[in-house]
Amino acid sequence: MTQKLLALYGLKWNPFSADIPTQALWSFPKLEHFCWRVEGQVREGGFALITGDPGTGKSVALRILANHLRELGDLQVGVLTRPQSAMADFYREMGQLFGVALVPHNRWAGFKALRHTWTAHVEATRLRPVLLVDEAQEVAPPVLAELRILASTEFDSRSILTIVLCGDARLQQQFRREELLPVASRIRVRLNLDYLTPKDLLEWLQHVLHQAGAPKLMTPELMTTLAEHAAGNLRVLANMGAELLALAAKREITRLDQKLYFEAFAPHQSLRAPAPPSLATVSRG
Repeated sequence: MTQKLLALYGLKWNPFSADIPTQALWSFPKLEHFCWRVEGQVREGGFALITGDPGTGKSVALRILANHLRELGDLQVGVLTRPQSAMADFYREMGQLFGVALVPHNRWAGFKALRHTWTAHVEATRLRPVLLVDEAQEVAPPVLAELRILASTEFDSRSILTIVLCGDARLQQQFRREELLPVASRIRVRLNLDYLTPKDLLEWLQHVLHQAGAPKLMTPELMTTLAEHAAGNLRVLANMGAELLALAAKREITRLDQKLYFEAFAPHQSLRAPAPPSLATVSRG
């Protein structure tokens, strides 16, 4: 967003952008409870799961959780950035995340080095390191199975890593595979994100505008209209808000209202069909 646009509305940032500051993200009781549960789980290890349809806020929930965990201080938090990697690249990234020099062709040595690093972290802090995996439906089943083995010691009686998987319905389907049933059975904390009510969407909209420094950017009627026409989907609501903001800035409209909404999203009127020829025209032909 240009400085001119920021100045026009007194905004700190674009409230409808995906990269707004983490501290400005909207949270809610269900997510806050999940973060609290995962905070407790880092003292024992194991798997946690975030699921939901596209646009329901999974990645945002993971950002809020990551920020919450990093505030604990001594806890080491790693984020897997390429979930679709095959086994060799998966080990390369794990070594980079946790500061372990790994030799890709010697997986056994890498396996031992990672477990040694995590065990030392547990003994020093009493906290299990955390691995966050967004778009986890892209993780290959052998890699998920490898994670389960990596994270468990002493005949599966002790976990030395906390793993938070975040994905859509395809991830749930993955867990029905026979080879992944041991992983599914170890998921102790779950957060399923559903489509939101218009009331929740309105609360989100009010929150992001307030955090961005322009609570009066939209009229109350427009905010209600957007919340009711977003189909319960946060991404849809953000996209509509971004479209309206861009249109208003182009026209230098100081406050967004319902008139602008109808201009932007009302269906275009269909062209009239040509009138049938008159009888006089037909007779002349």
